Amino acid sequence: MIAETLAGIALFKSAVDGIKSAINTANDISEIGSYIDKLFEGEKQVQEQRNKKASVSSFDTGNVAREIIDARLAAEQMREIATMIDLRFGHGTWQSILEERNKRIREMKEAEAKLKAQKQQQLEETIEIAQIALAVVFILGLAITIISFVTS
Repeated sequence: MIAETLAGIALFKSAVDGIKSAINTANDISEIGSYIDKLFEGEKQVQEQRNKKASVSSFDTGNVAREIIDARLAAEQMREIATMIDLRFGHGTWQSILEERNKRIREMKEAEAKLKAQKQQQLEETIEIAQIALAVVFILGLAITIISFVTS
């Protein structure tokens, strides 16, 4: 668990370093886009590890302190990056990035939910068709049995 959290933190820190080194020479936001992606991915990994079901060793004071301090340092660095991007590309750029990212995440989740609902509906239709087919086979078998019994 600690190694996975450290991987998320390392990814986050490398993204921060990349943004800091490229921010002054970047002509547009796309030049640091990959670093921003890594920044969000690193933050996501840290949060996922922090939210995972706690193990016995995760109650150790050192682990708890490390998790809290890492989360606060990450939040501090995130604010610093937001300020740097706003200063370089204009006020509100970071907020626009966050809003667009959240919009795309929401749209992706809605599309996934819609696809899941369609698959569920197709499964239900397939089950209904199979039930009807079994009923028809049963009725035909019963009819054939009755006819053969009556004719013999």
